[in-house]
Amino acid sequence: MQQDLDARRKRILFRSLRRGTKESDLVIGGFAESNLPRLDAAQLDALEELLDRPDPELLGWVIGLHPVPAEFDTDVMAMLKAYKGAL
Repeated sequence: MQQDLDARRKRILFRSLRRGTKESDLVIGGFAESNLPRLDAAQLDALEELLDRPDPELLGWVIGLHPVPAEFDTDVMAMLKAYKGAL
């Protein structure tokens, strides 16, 4: 189980660091580097769902340009917003 989570975290880290825009790479990639070791399986699920969204949409939610749809308004989104605020 732990090996599965570790492999999953590596994949998520790669996706987070190579989003396609510098801003997303910094915010989302930085968040992943700092927080992935502490996320449980359900939180990893939520993060992967966020990573499936296009950069402009996801970054718009994180920086507060657009309201976060209810299905994406998770504890992981709150952590992302808090991380962005700490930059």
